[in-house]
Amino acid sequence: MGATLATVATLCKEIYEPKLRKQLNDDAVTIKRITRSSDNISNEVGGRYVTFPIKTRRNAGIGARNELEALPSAGQQGYNAARVGLKYLYGRVQLSGQTIELVNTNTQAFVSALESELSGLKTDLAKDQNRQVYGDGSGAIAVAGTLTTNTNTFLAKDVMYAQLGMQIDIIDGTTLGNPIPTVKASNRQITGINTSTNTITFDGAVVSTAVNDIVVRTGNVNREWTGFNKIFKATGSLYNLDPATEPIWAAVVDANGGVNRALSEGLMISLADQVRANGGKTTAIFSNLGVRRAYFNLLVQQRQYTNTKDFGGGFTGLSFTTDAGEIPFMVDVDAPKNTLYFVNEDEFTVYRQADWEFMDRDGSMWSRISGFDAYEAIMYQYSELGCHRRNTQAIMADITEG
Repeated sequence: MGATLATVATLCKEIYEPKLRKQLNDDAVTIKRITRSSDNISNEVGGRYVTFPIKTRRNAGIGARNELEALPSAGQQGYNAARVGLKYLYGRVQLSGQTIELVNTNTQAFVSALESELSGLKTDLAKDQNRQVYGDGSGAIAVAGTLTTNTNTFLAKDVMYAQLGMQIDIIDGTTLGNPIPTVKASNRQITGINTSTNTITFDGAVVSTAVNDIVVRTGNVNREWTGFNKIFKATGSLYNLDPATEPIWAAVVDANGGVNRALSEGLMISLADQVRANGGKTTAIFSNLGVRRAYFNLLVQQRQYTNTKDFGGGFTGLSFTTDAGEIPFMVDVDAPKNTLYFVNEDEFTVYRQADWEFMDRDGSMWSRISGFDAYEAIMYQYSELGCHRRNTQAIMADITEG
């Protein structure tokens, strides 16, 4: 019998192309858009908080009188102060000494392990920070929509942020307002994700979950950025200020009680007008792909043109036309479903001690792990997303996607 590929397999070389083929979507549109200008970034942070004053009321000492009538009582401007506390964000990578020494040239590997891990970490941190822009600070990766009893599954309302291999905690949703929320399961690993049934499978002992329990990255509960889903609300405290006592400190909200409805230009114009009436201007509209399709279909039906436009800074997309000018319509795959965000970007600031940096306070970005032939590097950023005018931000929820 002659030689075949099977019989000479041990003599054959495996040839790898030099380029690593990524299978993940690394887009981080919203964070890039918000931080595209240095005006939206502040490194003037100190201690635990950044405080900025806001004007909340006008002078009420104004009136009209007849001759010899008492003049209006003197009034004054109303002020308050918002307090933004920084969040501490980290990314960590570990490599063995053998990996650093032996798998770091083109002759030894088709991609440098060192370069791949470090560049990948930077990309992953930016992607996760973009997710946090749309969060509410709780760290929720997924929210339970159905209860479960003694299982290794979590039945979520949506699994768009879940990732295979992610280490997670499951948190009692009724305790999120407590100083220390109740952890139902700790440091579990996601072993399966079913996007059709919105089911997350995890390892370890079985757990019972209730509606509105949440999944977070291990250790992240109530430690992430204060994002849009906290800022774009008409109720609830934000930066130590509450609309219950400062009514002007409320975002514009257009919801339909959880029942999806068709998108229309009338609804969009009304929302932009409410922001304008509050003294602000919508500078960009953000949505996911499904809501963008609904808007695209609306343009096709009513205007017969759907050309994309350049908005500067490398951003392109559709636009929404108002009498005050065109508003860029931006698409972000990390944006929640069935939702439009009318954003006044000029009133957002990322407060940070510095951009992402490697922790090198002892003189090197690499630290040797005691007792092992291994090294680790840690990236960190002390930062928070701040909004100076909550009442010029608007959200439209419950939109039927296209």
